[in-house]
Amino acid sequence: MYGANRHYAEQYRKVGVSTRVTDADPHQLVALLLEGASERIRRAEACLAGGDQALKGKAIGEACAIIGHLNGSLDHEAGGEIAGNLSALYDYVLHRLTEGNLNNDPAALQESLSLMGEIESAWKAIPVDQRALPSARGS
Repeated sequence: MYGANRHYAEQYRKVGVSTRVTDADPHQLVALLLEGASERIRRAEACLAGGDQALKGKAIGEACAIIGHLNGSLDHEAGGEIAGNLSALYDYVLHRLTEGNLNNDPAALQESLSLMGEIESAWKAIPVDQRALPSARGS
């Protein structure tokens, strides 16, 4: 009985995420990716606590894929030192997630989640008038 309700809830969630992605501008897309990485790290923490190694590894793998995509999409030419520093931070988070996965280390997962939360907060704090891409502003 509850299985069907869970299935419908998951479908509803997927439609909601799909709609958010379709309607998002580039700044919002990055925010969604940051949110998704954090969500998967939280899922990995829960799986680790519950002893589900397979789902923990899957969640960490998904988080790493998202963070890798974020890292790969940095514009080092336009972003300069900030892009370089952010890339190094993403690399560090990927390293800590890998350690957390291999060693079943909840502290590594928590540190990764904390760092991703700081990045997400900083990203969301960018003023709206500064969110446009440089080429869109005529620069």
